[in-house]
Amino acid sequence: MKAIPYVLMLFLFAGVVTPPSASAQELVWAADAEGGAPYTFPDPKDPAHIIGFEVDLANALAARMGRKARFVQNQWDGLVPGLERGEYDVVINGLEITPERAEKIHFSNPYFYSTLTITRRIDDNRVQRAEDLRKLTVGVLKVTYAERYIQSLGGVTIRSYDGQVQPFIDLALGRLDAVVMDTPIAIYYATGPQVKNIELPAARMMFGIGIRKNDTDLLQQINTALESMKQDGTLRKIYTDWGIYNAATAQTFGDRDPVSNDIAPRYREYLDTIQTKRTFRERLDEYWRYLPLLLQGALVTLEISALSMAIAIGLGLCLAVLRVFAPPTIAWPVIAFIEVIRGTPLLIQLFIIFYGLPSIGIKFSPLWAAVVGLGINYAAYEAENYRAGIQSIPRGQLDAALALGLTRIQTIRKIVLPQAVRLVIPPVTNDFIALLKDSSLVSVITMVELTKMYGQLAATNYDYIGIGLLTAAIYFVLGLPIARLSQLLEARLAYMKV
Repeated sequence: MKAIPYVLMLFLFAGVVTPPSASAQELVWAADAEGGAPYTFPDPKDPAHIIGFEVDLANALAARMGRKARFVQNQWDGLVPGLERGEYDVVINGLEITPERAEKIHFSNPYFYSTLTITRRIDDNRVQRAEDLRKLTVGVLKVTYAERYIQSLGGVTIRSYDGQVQPFIDLALGRLDAVVMDTPIAIYYATGPQVKNIELPAARMMFGIGIRKNDTDLLQQINTALESMKQDGTLRKIYTDWGIYNAATAQTFGDRDPVSNDIAPRYREYLDTIQTKRTFRERLDEYWRYLPLLLQGALVTLEISALSMAIAIGLGLCLAVLRVFAPPTIAWPVIAFIEVIRGTPLLIQLFIIFYGLPSIGIKFSPLWAAVVGLGINYAAYEAENYRAGIQSIPRGQLDAALALGLTRIQTIRKIVLPQAVRLVIPPVTNDFIALLKDSSLVSVITMVELTKMYGQLAATNYDYIGIGLLTAAIYFVLGLPIARLSQLLEARLAYMKV
């Protein structure tokens, strides 16, 4: 019985079990910090700190409910599935209230209304209204009202993006003719003299807080708190601080005072930080501040990769032995498993494990879902590596071992496998390095690893080159010892020269 607390502590550390009282006084909310300003994003001055008008909203809402807000990172596409899975209490991330989403989750009363804005280059006068976008190439965020609105126009070449920064970069480079985004995004990202913004007042959307269908009590509490924050001016202050208060929101709130964002301290502070020219020395200092965050992401990457590769090697070896030596009734299902895993995308497998399996009662923490998903995927490839190694052993060695009185299992364990393992060290090493990089896909299941951290920092600071080179260097340093270890193992296990 004494061992039970230690086992429980191990599972708590791994994230498999959540202590019952851990979230009793918390409002756990989710967003994608890579989405950018002004919603939820890393503070350019202190990237370890998440800021944004929805951060202020979540904190004020939690305080009004007598709770403490706790932020959970998740990929934009996975916010609603993660909510349904129970990873957090609510979603607050510019989530548009749509009939399709309302079928899956509850929405609070709208807390913000937004319009759409067209951004074009100042020297391109072809676009003056929405209809002028036909026959042009337009950038939008995927799975948003902007994307649906442009699709409804017809005749527009649409390019959908995961992040807010990339469309404006492509617009500046001439890859796009225009960008259509929520107006708050345009206010923050289309600010230079090279672009012009054209607001579309008729294209209006509502943002609501996403809540699980069975959390009706929480829905009522949130609506009550939001109404109180509307009445006492808390929401207006948050929006004016960030420079996004607008006539649509004021009208819905019943606010008859003039709409003004003249002060907007958070907005001006953001622009001052982003637009400040930095010397080379200041850039280096900035990268030095980012390094701890990137290393933190690297530790997550390394942890996931090491655990996944251990599963891949062990399971892959078992699959290879069964495929080569087991009777057909066992070998054929193994072959089918290997081919299915190799023939389907890793991303889909991760979604099935993390979001699909809970529907049949199998639920993994984000860490173990990532480890199991990567481990099983790479086990299929390792099985083929080991099969090639096993089949490269001359048949005469097996016959000789059996003739000397060794059983079939002893022959496999003592004669075949040691030689096969030695032969496949180079391809297994390559797979480990590949897995290290493929671990970037686990950001879709709420894990913040090295690549996701890079995306958040780069999107906040508009610096994809410097931070990208630093991130690439970290990946290189992580993979270098693996390659060196492989060389040492090859030398240690090499055949003795006659």
